[in-house]
Amino acid sequence: MADVYALLDTWIEHVKDPELLAELTKLKEDGDTGAITDAFFQDLEFGTAGLRGTIGAGTNRMNIYTVGRATQGFADYLNQTFDNPTVAIARDSRNKGELFVKTTASILAANGVTSYIYPKISPVPTLSWATRYLNCSGGICMTASHNPAPYNGYKAYGPDGCQITSEAAAAISAAMQATDPFADVKTMDFDEAVEQGLVRWIDDSCLDAYYDAVVAKSVNNLTDEQVAQAPLKLVYTPLNGTGLIPVTEVLKRVGVTDITIVPEQRDPDGNFPTCPYPNPEIREAMQKGIELCQEVKPDLLLATDPDADRVGVACADGDDYTLITGNEMGVLLLDYICKMRLERGEDLSHKVAVTTIVSSAMVDALAQEYGFEMRRCLTGFKYIGDIITGLSDAGEVDRFIFGFEESYGYLSGDHVRDKDAVNASMLICQMAQYYKLQGLNLVQAMQELYKKYGYYHNRTVAIAYPGAEGADKMASIMVNLRNEVPACIAGMKVESVVDYKDGVNGLPKANVFEYDLEGGNKAIVRPSGTEPKIKLYIFATGKDAAEADSLLDAIEKGGRELLS
Repeated sequence: MADVYALLDTWIEHVKDPELLAELTKLKEDGDTGAITDAFFQDLEFGTAGLRGTIGAGTNRMNIYTVGRATQGFADYLNQTFDNPTVAIARDSRNKGELFVKTTASILAANGVTSYIYPKISPVPTLSWATRYLNCSGGICMTASHNPAPYNGYKAYGPDGCQITSEAAAAISAAMQATDPFADVKTMDFDEAVEQGLVRWIDDSCLDAYYDAVVAKSVNNLTDEQVAQAPLKLVYTPLNGTGLIPVTEVLKRVGVTDITIVPEQRDPDGNFPTCPYPNPEIREAMQKGIELCQEVKPDLLLATDPDADRVGVACADGDDYTLITGNEMGVLLLDYICKMRLERGEDLSHKVAVTTIVSSAMVDALAQEYGFEMRRCLTGFKYIGDIITGLSDAGEVDRFIFGFEESYGYLSGDHVRDKDAVNASMLICQMAQYYKLQGLNLVQAMQELYKKYGYYHNRTVAIAYPGAEGADKMASIMVNLRNEVPACIAGMKVESVVDYKDGVNGLPKANVFEYDLEGGNKAIVRPSGTEPKIKLYIFATGKDAAEADSLLDAIEKGGRELLS
């Protein structure tokens, strides 16, 4: 472990930012070993998801110096790889986002790299779009997705609009390791960079083209008369993030105009005052919307996370509102897309859908029903993006019909190479109209699919291991799992174990374990790439919902014991 006290003294000596310097000085005065260690025990790791961490002072924090070091490494990589490189940059509503964008652009400019910047907050998918639309060498988005308010992040993209490859991440990381954050980072005045044309603002034509591309991915077959018979009534919340303008604009273009916005979560606010965790996967984040739904009585509640790459949905279910899981929405959308394409007379036998190894097995039943090819990849939408890019390179991108991951990320086109909540929101609303004509909401539609294909239930459990001690414990747990294979989990025999450390079925190497249990049940264990957590993915199939949920409860209990 690094000498955290020596690093603290070095930072106090060199840091010029008054806010960071005050924080460092207080750390020194308080002498809290735990706090000092947590701030300096490691450098924020730069991987295919870039950087992510809590905002503050130290090598293990998001600040202008860690951002600067990453940017210098990225600039070195770009100049070695491209002639006259350019980068598209965006930010969501997170605190310090604008500061980090200007810091990044100033460093890129000093290294001769031109930046194209969205002048206002903008979702992740619009950054992926701009990278390709403007023919940039790479992209950067300041976002921590759905993490709590103290977080921010630095998401890096390649020229294909997909998160950077492992090879690029390794090269950038190596360049960072050789960079002193105080002595080796080149920079220039931001306004001077603008004057010299090394920083340019992205104009509205780029966003308009993105909106056009999203609308073009509609598979809606309803006539105007049918839509008039089932007008959609929507409550929407952007969760104080970036989704308000792009989501409502696209919905307006496809005729969805009866939209009530959750007032407390309408405006961008990096403090996310209504919920500590602005994640549409959890009920707490959706609660304000659910309360409004009790008054408005809409057909559905729609919520996008702060960077508008994930979307969550809730619908009336008796006297309450039920949240549709990421796996359920993935199944619903894939089934809907196939139905609509078949209605148009399309042959699905050459089509490709993509999901991850931790997503629902129910999609395999859909693939058998409709005849399309189902591909699975590692967790992380970049791997779905890689498959889309591979199809594009082979001249077969029209084969791709849908990609999703269980953590509420969806994409139905090749216009971007990351999950797109704007695209998904359009599809979800049009799907809701389709089912409304049949007298069903989306919760009821999912129940019909369960009755047809079987009760495939899933659950994701995230177990936190904070701080330096937690990092050591996480590493120890993963080593122990590799050395000691359990015979049973929750009383169910472990029939086989798949260790992805050397790559499986052509997939990249990954620190992931898959436990196949008797009865067709399963548990998958993987450390989070962006948070100090180990994630446990549970899969159970029952004769009905109650049996499937009972099996999930049992496997969760056994999995928690395994990871304690």
